Amino acid sequence: MTPESTAQSPARTREAVFEQVVDGFGTVRIVPVDPAADADLIHGWVTEERARFWGMTGHSREQVLEIYEYLDSLTTHHAFLAERDGAPVALFQAYEPEADPVGECYDVQPGDFGVHLLIGPAKGGAERGFTGKLLGVFITYVLADPAHLRIIVEPDARNTKAIERMVRAGFVLGPEIDKPEKRARLAFLSRDAMARRG
Repeated sequence: MTPESTAQSPARTREAVFEQVVDGFGTVRIVPVDPAADADLIHGWVTEERARFWGMTGHSREQVLEIYEYLDSLTTHHAFLAERDGAPVALFQAYEPEADPVGECYDVQPGDFGVHLLIGPAKGGAERGFTGKLLGVFITYVLADPAHLRIIVEPDARNTKAIERMVRAGFVLGPEIDKPEKRARLAFLSRDAMARRG
């Protein structure tokens, strides 16, 4: 995929929690979501048909704002925008599984850390390796914290494209689980496995 390069990110002046220069790709900054400033952007992304597995296609801007204001009030869940060379390209959410409904669906281990990723809409033709490079930045960011020993993802079980992408990134598939909003497929990526991949 190719990011929407013409969009001006309201996050450009925010301090990044992480920044990485990826050779041949650009500079990726991860910044906290500001619900009020980012509501229009996020609403535009999550209500597209391509984002149907995100589960918010029928939400109004006000509902999206309310959800991200609620996330912003939590200490266990966090929402971020990712920018590539100043343009917003992805929505990245992180959470502590024991404080999330997913924690009731599997045996949470010490050091587990959950993430959700929504790639922004593409503009123009596909860019080979775009999602993989961006995912690599997120993995590097999460594992930069020594307390995070294993990354957990839970894509919709019907979202075969996302599941295959995670497997290519090194995630090991776990069981399917039933959450209130969806049937999901767990997948796990341990710090040790990433070290072995080099």
